[in-house]
Amino acid sequence: MGTVIMHNVASVDGFIADENDEVGPLHDWYFNGDTPITGGGDQHYGHSGSGSRIKVPRASAEYVRSVWDAMGTIVMGRTLFDLVNGWEGRPPAGEHVVVVSHRPKPEGWHPEASYHFVDDVTAAIDKAQELAGDRIVAVNAGDVGGQILAAGLVDEVAMDVVPVVFGSGKRFFGGIDKQHLLEDPHVVIQSERILHLRYKVRR
Repeated sequence: MGTVIMHNVASVDGFIADENDEVGPLHDWYFNGDTPITGGGDQHYGHSGSGSRIKVPRASAEYVRSVWDAMGTIVMGRTLFDLVNGWEGRPPAGEHVVVVSHRPKPEGWHPEASYHFVDDVTAAIDKAQELAGDRIVAVNAGDVGGQILAAGLVDEVAMDVVPVVFGSGKRFFGGIDKQHLLEDPHVVIQSERILHLRYKVRR
């Protein structure tokens, strides 16, 4: 099975969006760099769903490209799916998406896209790993990501930290309320207006 990585861009104080689900400057580094990055199928969609061409800082490019190339499945919550309309059936990386939701896929929505709707986080990871094979399963942080971490199903936590303080908003780890130890970071990449960190989850 591939590695399950919980990932998101976050503010220094650990928020992935404000109270209105706006990301503010968190995603600026995706578009303000000098090195183009394309996702699966040569897509140019950012996680913001803007459709803008992704150009990251040079120091970030190799890391971002290697992770995106290794990604097989994205696991996301219904809130993000609705916000970006599922990236119109074309995820920014990987070929498959699993959406954790108590509501089914919208009727007639991009039937050609490999998007699967399940109502349980354990079932979501099972389906994501089945689809990904030995490739990475990328879990979007937030409430769903926090639930998957709490269930012991996350292998690594990856944070792209932007130098901004939000003060309030949507938390990286959602409503998680128990302590979870991580190993020392095995990836630390300082780039322009972004710091890439990656930790293994201690078992």
